[in-house]
Amino acid sequence: MQLYDSARRGVFPLEIGPVATLYSCGITPYEAAHLGHAFVYLTFDVLTRRLTDAGHEARCVRNVTDVDDDILRVARERGVDFLELASEQVRRFDHDMAGIGLLPVDAAPRATEHVEEMVDWIARLVDDGYAYSVNGWVFFDSGAYPDYGRLSHLDHPTMIELSRGRGADPDDPRKRHPLDFVLWQASAAGEPSWPSPWGPGRPGWHIECTVMSTGALGHPIDIHGGGDDLIYPHHESEIAQAEAGGVAPYVRHWTHVAMVNLDGVKMSKSLGNLVFVRDLVARVPGAAVRLLLAAHHYRQSWSYDDAELEVAATRHRRYLSAMQGGGAIGHEAARRHEERFFDRLDDDLDTPGALQELDAIAQELSSGTQEDGPGTEGQQLLGRLMTVLGAETEAVPG
Repeated sequence: MQLYDSARRGVFPLEIGPVATLYSCGITPYEAAHLGHAFVYLTFDVLTRRLTDAGHEARCVRNVTDVDDDILRVARERGVDFLELASEQVRRFDHDMAGIGLLPVDAAPRATEHVEEMVDWIARLVDDGYAYSVNGWVFFDSGAYPDYGRLSHLDHPTMIELSRGRGADPDDPRKRHPLDFVLWQASAAGEPSWPSPWGPGRPGWHIECTVMSTGALGHPIDIHGGGDDLIYPHHESEIAQAEAGGVAPYVRHWTHVAMVNLDGVKMSKSLGNLVFVRDLVARVPGAAVRLLLAAHHYRQSWSYDDAELEVAATRHRRYLSAMQGGGAIGHEAARRHEERFFDRLDDDLDTPGALQELDAIAQELSSGTQEDGPGTEGQQLLGRLMTVLGAETEAVPG
């Protein structure tokens, strides 16, 4: 299998260990799952399914960022405890993702359950000269890590400018350099806090994923990623603090998924322009939503159009009809279909191309023609390949 690697900017053969390890950055649970979330996690789900089908043991981890400025703000606005809010939203998220056929992950660590390990990691960075404390805050010293920017391939002025709009404050006077990022912050009044050598506070966002990913999967992690908006600063900072903390290589392969737009604008919680998974599943079967997502290549940004949902639902009905019919496919044709299906998936996870093969199988089953001798159970082939894509249909009657 070949997959695009964000760090090397090219498609490379996928290298995995004895157990394939995958880590996708999870949600900050203060709002329902939207189509952008689903597009990311479908990508990692299909990767897991493909590796498993090929005979590999795979372990997939997706974290929960349950302490963060946004979740604390929303909890205050709603007058609820932030952990109660997180638990409620995680339940809804899991329900929504199960509704579109995502496999359960092997672990879903929550940031609040691993703060002690984060404190230990930060302390090592301070002791080794990669971090410094100021008035109860701890910052990573980007000047002590010359490779900062290796993943994103951005120059310093561009990273500084991006920082302004992505949760960092390059003008913070406590920082030695505008690109330094928060490892530990002093908690404000009324915010949750944990003990640390620098005073009570809470961890920064980036250190959470480094600690949880290596804690759950060891290192190097075979495939790590998320939405492509996480390349900088989140994943760039993860690499820096991981390698400065003695974990190198940290990740073998970086996989990033393009944004889903609505009316040409990136779908995001902050903008409120969201299409919720639960609303789509209320209108069409979850498998149809899955097919809608799989019709787009994971590295190509796209804009949701309601008409596409009906196209996906029609495709789903066509597969169901083919599964329920009595058609057959010749053995040689079935072999070619299967080979082309996996060729498409193994070529940078080309799910649109793989769907074209499913379309061809369904068409051949429905036409009732055989071009190459004795028939084979095409329904079984179609069902198996749909399972690899995670687009299983309902059970066929009888």
